[in-house]
Amino acid sequence: MKNLRQEAILKIIEEQPVFTQEMLVSLLQKQGWNVTQATVSRDIKALGLRKASDGKETRYIKPTAGIPPQPAAVHAGSILSNGIIEVVSAQNFVIVKCYAGMANAVCATIDNMHVQGIAGSIAGDDTIFICTLNNACAEKVKELITSIKE
Repeated sequence: MKNLRQEAILKIIEEQPVFTQEMLVSLLQKQGWNVTQATVSRDIKALGLRKASDGKETRYIKPTAGIPPQPAAVHAGSILSNGIIEVVSAQNFVIVKCYAGMANAVCATIDNMHVQGIAGSIAGDDTIFICTLNNACAEKVKELITSIKE
């Protein structure tokens, strides 16, 4: 069942652009698959799918043949360095400006870093809002993200 579902996912992304996990869930459900976003997320990870941007849109693509998966730290640095335009702090908040369509990937990367002092984060299409525990934490988070970005 899992293998068939993953084959269906690969076929879908070959036949049309898929921009979000929610879109992929909807397309799979139209084909009769009973899936949730969590299941699709695990399948995307297992298949090694990644997001690619043409400057206007970011969509899922198959992994490049012959290129082995890279460690998470390499991906984190790559996502942050390629996705972030600017990082600013204001009191206990950090605002991260990203290229269009990159905020969710950048936000997920920051969340997966489990940085102390972050109370929570919200991502839109091109902006991330991070709430920290206090002003000092905001400055440290800003410096950390900026240092990884560069």
